[in-house]
Amino acid sequence: MSLIKSISGIRGTIGGQQGEGLNPLDIVKFTAAYATVIREKIGADKKGRIVVGRDARLSGEMCYQCVSGTLIGMGFDVINIGLATTPTTEIAVTAEKADGGLILTASHNPIQWNALKLLNNEGEFFDKATGERVLAIAEKGDFTFAPVDQLGHVTEKDYTDYHIKEVLNLKLVDAEAIRKANFTVMCDCINSVGGIVIPALLKALGVKQVYELNCDPTGQFAHTPEPIPQNLTQIAGEMKAKKADVGFVVDPDVDRLALICENGEMFGEEYTLVSCADYVLQHTPGNTCSNLSSSRALRDVTRARGGQYNAAAVGEVNVVTKMKDTHAVIGGEGNGGVIYPELHYGRDALVGIALFLTNLAKLREQNPALTVSQLRATYPPYCIAKQRIDLTPGVDIDKLLNTVKAEYSKQADTEITDIDGVKIDFPDRWVHLRKSNTEPIIRVYAEAATEEEAQKTADRVMNEVKKFI
Repeated sequence: MSLIKSISGIRGTIGGQQGEGLNPLDIVKFTAAYATVIREKIGADKKGRIVVGRDARLSGEMCYQCVSGTLIGMGFDVINIGLATTPTTEIAVTAEKADGGLILTASHNPIQWNALKLLNNEGEFFDKATGERVLAIAEKGDFTFAPVDQLGHVTEKDYTDYHIKEVLNLKLVDAEAIRKANFTVMCDCINSVGGIVIPALLKALGVKQVYELNCDPTGQFAHTPEPIPQNLTQIAGEMKAKKADVGFVVDPDVDRLALICENGEMFGEEYTLVSCADYVLQHTPGNTCSNLSSSRALRDVTRARGGQYNAAAVGEVNVVTKMKDTHAVIGGEGNGGVIYPELHYGRDALVGIALFLTNLAKLREQNPALTVSQLRATYPPYCIAKQRIDLTPGVDIDKLLNTVKAEYSKQADTEITDIDGVKIDFPDRWVHLRKSNTEPIIRVYAEAATEEEAQKTADRVMNEVKKFI
C-alpha cells in the first residue's frame, strides 16, 4: 500500500489501514483540511462553493462520496460535474465563480491508484505555501465541521459541452479548415473520461472519420495508462490498417496528449508542445516556457520565431508561475502537457488536439500530401534518455547535488541551473539531476541529438555522481 502526500494533493493506492493507502478516513481528513484552507481565504460568513470532478477509475465513486459528504459537512455547497477531465474541472471552477475545486484522479498511475488534486478559485493548483498549509492542518486534524443548519448541498452539472465550445471559440482554432481537410483520426482514451470528451471534440471540430479505441469510460484501463511508446502498441499497430492521418492518445484525466504518426510511429510526447507552440508563435509572437526536464526543441523553435524561452522547475504550478511572470503565450511540460493561457492556465489535451489539427489542416492547404511524420521531421531532432540513481536512505542528496554543481561549474562549456536539482547544459546536449520527493533516488534526464548520445551522456554523468558518493 502507498500514500503520498504533497503540496498538490494526496495520492495513494486504494485500501489498507489508515495512513497506509487512500482509504475513506484519509480522504475525509485531507478534504476537511482543504476545506479549512478555503474557508480561511473566503471568510467564515460566506457559504462557499467547491467544484468536484473525477475520472472514470473504479474507485472514483467511492472517493466522490467521501469528498462530497465531507465538503457538505464542512458547510460548503458542492458542484458535482461528474465524469470530467482535469482541464474541464479547472475551467468549471472559473465558470462557476467557485471558491475552489477538487479533481479525483491519479493521472497516469495504474488502476489501483487514485488521488485528490487541489485547486484554488482560479482553477489552478495550489502554490507551495498553501499546499503545505493543507498538509499541516490534515496532520493535526485541526478542522471544525458545520452545525446542522449550515450544512451544504449538492448541485449536479455537466461541463463537457461547455469545455468543447470554449476550445472551438479560440481564435487559432479553425473548425472549418479541419472539416475541409477531411481527416481520418484514431483516438485511444484508455477507457476513462477521454472516451466521453475526445470523440465529441473531434466531431465538433469537423473530423468526418473517427476511429475510437478504448473509449468506454468503465475505468477498466485497456493498457498501462501512461501515454508512452511501450504502452501504445495497439493504436500504433492499427494506424496503417485504418489509413488514419493522425492518432491521439490521452491519459485517464486528459491533461496529457501523445500523437501517433500515420505510419504508426510515435510523434514523440516531447513534441506535442513543440508542434502546438510553433503554430501559435506563427500567429501570436511571444515567449514560451516549459520545465527543466523538457526538450530543448521548444527553446529552438521559440527563438526561431523571435520569442524568448524560459525554463521552470518541474511541476505544473511552477511552469504556470513562470509563464505568468514572463507573459508566455504558450507553455507546458514535455510529457505532452499543453498550457494555452488564451483559454486557461492548465494542461489541456483538448486544446492540444484542436491546435494541432488546425495547424495540420492549414499546412495541407499548401501541401495536400503532407503527412504527420513529415511534419515531425521539420522540428529540431532531439532524443531524451531517462535514468535513475538508487541511493541508500542515509545519503545527503542535497549535498551530493551541490558537489555535482561545483564540479561541472568548473567546465568552460557548461551552463548550470539549480532552481530544481542541477541541470547541466552543454552546447549540444544537457543532463538534469533532481531528487525524488518520495524515494531515496536521483532522477537523471539527458537529451542529445540521438538516443545513443543521450544515453551515453546520462551514463557519463551518473558514473561521476557515483564516484562522489
